[in-house]
Amino acid sequence: MSKKIAILATNGFEESELKSPKEYLEQQGWTADIVSPKSGTIKAWAEKDWGKEYEVDKTLDEAAASDYDALVLPGGVINPDQLRTNGQALSFVRDFFIQNKPVAAICHGPQILINAKVVNGRNMTSVNSISKDLINAGAHWEDREVVVDHGLVTSRTPKDLPAFNAKMVEEIKEGQHAGQGL
Repeated sequence: MSKKIAILATNGFEESELKSPKEYLEQQGWTADIVSPKSGTIKAWAEKDWGKEYEVDKTLDEAAASDYDALVLPGGVINPDQLRTNGQALSFVRDFFIQNKPVAAICHGPQILINAKVVNGRNMTSVNSISKDLINAGAHWEDREVVVDHGLVTSRTPKDLPAFNAKMVEEIKEGQHAGQGL
């Protein structure tokens, strides 16, 4: 069962929130492409300082939701703040919902979902500092390590990565979710 997953990120993503899910997806025998607005490399934020650089596999110009089985949105403070104001990134994200495909977002990653206008009425979690943003956008926020709502998987922080990764893979294996669509 070969799967292809997009990980949408740009400079300032929380390193563990990209690295851990990517490795976990690849352990399933699946392909996990880093998709970014620009080509080349993107630089991680590793807790308190800049981390490693990661090679971009496809730019947003080269990628389409129809090329992938699912989407992962790592957090970090800088990464989602940049992506949530990028119209091309928001369109890419919305297309996964339109196509009923699983989406997984952790930490500050759900900020992108707010601007993509896909959180209203959904059960979600996130890092506590953006809980009010999600509530104000119409989400039903819960303080739990992982929350699943019709193929949308959300988690709070890097300490929740084991639960996040397991649920993300479970939802991807299930495939399309009729309740995911817009």
